[in-house]
Amino acid sequence: MHVEGIKAALANVNADGGIHGRKIELLVQDDGYVADRATKNISEFIESQSVLALISVMGTPSTLAALKLTEPARVPLVGPITGANSIRSANGHNTFFVRPSYQDEVQQLARQLGRFGMRDVGIAYLDNAFGKEALESMQAALANHKITSVGAVALPADGKGGEQAAAAMAQLKPAGVLLASTGTATTGFVLPFRKQMPSVPLAGLSVSVISSEMKHYGGASRGLALTAVFPDIDSGKLSVSRMAREAMARAKTGAINNTSFEGWLNAMLMIEGLKQAGRDLTRDSLRTALAGIRRLELGDYTLGFGEKAPYVGSKYMDLVVYGESFRRVG
Repeated sequence: MHVEGIKAALANVNADGGIHGRKIELLVQDDGYVADRATKNISEFIESQSVLALISVMGTPSTLAALKLTEPARVPLVGPITGANSIRSANGHNTFFVRPSYQDEVQQLARQLGRFGMRDVGIAYLDNAFGKEALESMQAALANHKITSVGAVALPADGKGGEQAAAAMAQLKPAGVLLASTGTATTGFVLPFRKQMPSVPLAGLSVSVISSEMKHYGGASRGLALTAVFPDIDSGKLSVSRMAREAMARAKTGAINNTSFEGWLNAMLMIEGLKQAGRDLTRDSLRTALAGIRRLELGDYTLGFGEKAPYVGSKYMDLVVYGESFRRVG
């Protein structure tokens, strides 16, 4: 779904004549969320001198693999789909993040828990690099806000073993649970945990529940709170949301949702970089142009970078509470 937003942005700019007379071609490879496959795919892209830049590498493991190749080769990478703080380095001169970090999201969650006076919080974390880093950030944030952690339970990355993890969490008797997980792993944990402890609040990072998993939740999403690092594409009040919906409808590329919205935003940043890089286009000129973007206004939403790495384009942050079937209630 993420790719659909990228395709929409590129299709529209190509339909309008491209950039400096050139059409943009998108090449897509699926690494299956496996770092070794990501390394192979990205190596092939870099070795092909016709590939100018990379966009929207998915997940922390794949992004870690990508940076080992893109940074030495000075290949621009725009909008990695990860908030991992550990890879946001001052030496990342060719990497341009759009979303805020998981650490930023964790601080938002901890502040909210502190305001609610919540204590005795459990953490369900994905058993991989992303989950372990998020776990450490959550533990530190809870301690900083004087919130007691009753323990942490690991969730298998393959999404299996959720019932056992839910049972282990229930034994800790938490007053609330933080989710440092994503995709099928979150679903596999939340559904059985809701059956055992239906009234315990659940709160997680923005990537905890991806769009393709929402159909499985039904009433289990009631009371679930997730950080939001992008505006809601379904908002009728926000001009950036209307812009994205109209662009995707015009391009007829597929799903219009918050996942494809992130892809569209990443592509809009890439397009601006290509425009500013000029006709004499190289990887270095694109990198310089992207680093020079201070304020890209997309309606009422703004992207822009500081003068030095790590380059992070957005500070947008919100907390969304859901009702049944992921209907937003707050």
